[in-house]
Amino acid sequence: MLDQSAPTSVRRPTALITGASGGLGEEMARQLAPRGIHLLLVARREDKLQALAAELAEKHGIQTGVMALDLADPGAAAELEREAEFRRIDIDFLINNAGYGLYGEFAHSDRTEQLDMLQLNIVTLTELTHRFLPGMLSRGRGRIMNVASTAAFLPGPLMATYYASKAFVLSFSEGLAEELRGSGVAVTALCPGPVETGFQDRASLGESVMLSGPSRFSVLSAQDVARQGLEAMMRGDAVCIPGGVNRAQLLMTKLMPRKYLPRLIHNVQRRK
Repeated sequence: MLDQSAPTSVRRPTALITGASGGLGEEMARQLAPRGIHLLLVARREDKLQALAAELAEKHGIQTGVMALDLADPGAAAELEREAEFRRIDIDFLINNAGYGLYGEFAHSDRTEQLDMLQLNIVTLTELTHRFLPGMLSRGRGRIMNVASTAAFLPGPLMATYYASKAFVLSFSEGLAEELRGSGVAVTALCPGPVETGFQDRASLGESVMLSGPSRFSVLSAQDVARQGLEAMMRGDAVCIPGGVNRAQLLMTKLMPRKYLPRLIHNVQRRK
């Protein structure tokens, strides 16, 4: 169990990863563990967290801890901070990975689902950053990764609130990164395009044409995205867009008049 209450002359760094039971979060845990970094893994599915934590602890000789929390709950961030303080765990790497999208017309969507998504994608991410950043600053070191998306650069018909939430994450991360320049703490916005995870199923994207045709060539593996994101975080890069195809597609949209972008995205995301 991850517990740093006992005094130690040399303390290994600890990473807190949200959404760690699968997808990008799990892959980041798998790539940080061989570096000797202790892990505090957070998600709703305790069985998967426990299995992953036990595997990585045994294989890499690190300490691991898990917390089964629904981070869409407004009180979850405070509970997570209290638990870290109780165990006397200093968070050196905060990876705000938990998040999801919703597909469909906004007017006909479920209001509670929309608000829960915004709570998780924006409010909890911001609150966790605010709760753990002061400790990093007092120690003069730390890294924060906020998982955004290439959606952050675009309007998003049929996923309007999701795209808007990721635009917040990108803007927040870039602004905070500049505030922290020279402090020893850096913030990275990871902006992947489509990734081979459970995100598409959670968002019901199987109903759209986004992941068929030419768009399928921009889909990256979770391993590749995690690797590029962690490398950027360690360097202290403010923004990381994995994949040459994704970067090229975003460059093309920048060259297009803004008024045409919503229609373009609408056509890309329309139902099959």
